[in-house]
Amino acid sequence: MKLSLSLQQAFEAPELVLKRVYVKKVIETTLRHIDVDQDCEIGIACVDEDESHKLNFEYREKDKPTNVLSFPSEIPEEVLPMLDALPIGDLVICIPVVLQESIEQQKTPIEHFTHMLVHGTLHLMGYDHETSDDDAEEMEALEIEILKKLGFENPYTVKES
Repeated sequence: MKLSLSLQQAFEAPELVLKRVYVKKVIETTLRHIDVDQDCEIGIACVDEDESHKLNFEYREKDKPTNVLSFPSEIPEEVLPMLDALPIGDLVICIPVVLQESIEQQKTPIEHFTHMLVHGTLHLMGYDHETSDDDAEEMEALEIEILKKLGFENPYTVKES
């Protein structure tokens, strides 16, 4: 599997320096873990709170910024065989929200960013934690397994102060 990555950093923060090779590794690890073996394309945009808020309101009718938004590709089935790589969609990650949540959850910025990257990629691949408790449990279990492969602890474990 080969991954084509478009990474736009409209918002950057010194606490979270992103390397393209790292972002690609996280997404590839996620896709391989769920047995995706075909070549894929994904777009990632790192944005500020205003942009996240605007998109979250426009597409989800939620009047606040959010950590990650997933926009799965809507390519017609009959077109897929003509493509060199499967366009799985786009992720919009709000860096200020991720940084704030990392403080609240006592995680490093890269640890929480990585979790949001895995979480968003799973959404692009059809996983959804909002449809049922079973789906939420399945998605969380996958996130825990994938993050462990990447060297991170269970993101759902509350750390003691």
